[in-house]
Amino acid sequence: MHSDPMEGPSRISPDQRLNVFALVMYVPGPLGIFLDDLRRELAPHSNPHAHVSVLPPRSLAVGWATASGQARALTESWRAFDVELAGIRMFPVTEVIYIELGAGADELRRMHAAMSTGPLEFPEPFPYHPHITLAQELPHEHVPAAEELARRRWREFEGERRFQAARATFVQNSLGDCWIDLAEYSLRKT
Repeated sequence: MHSDPMEGPSRISPDQRLNVFALVMYVPGPLGIFLDDLRRELAPHSNPHAHVSVLPPRSLAVGWATASGQARALTESWRAFDVELAGIRMFPVTEVIYIELGAGADELRRMHAAMSTGPLEFPEPFPYHPHITLAQELPHEHVPAAEELARRRWREFEGERRFQAARATFVQNSLGDCWIDLAEYSLRKT
């Protein structure tokens, strides 16, 4: 997911917006910066904002405000939790290179199941697997080198490998694959 926090909802005209929405949790602080830098190194064409998707991209049959209301109600009733980043993996079919999640993955699965109903329900092409994408849509011949580079950089990283999932953001895609932050919700404090 490419994101530009400087491109708020008012900067992208309605005719540039797509009926594609997601609910994400951005990775904050130095860990998020490291992941953004790594993603740019692996896929220089990307403009990343490191995140875990609670609801992967989907079209909506209702207005975004209705869907946002459901996301807000469920998110604000959920208790904040820690998410731990584990090792580098790759989805075999799509060749997406990602970071597997340890602690917090089961909580994200429960949250996804609770949210993917009513206005937010969508027939997803793959089973939900919480992760942080590092590279996707690379030419097949570049994938092995990118995966090895990701593994090396992750081994070299000495910072904290966990963050608190305390906020979720409802986002919308636009032409050019730039995601717009529409609304932010806080999880309950523990």
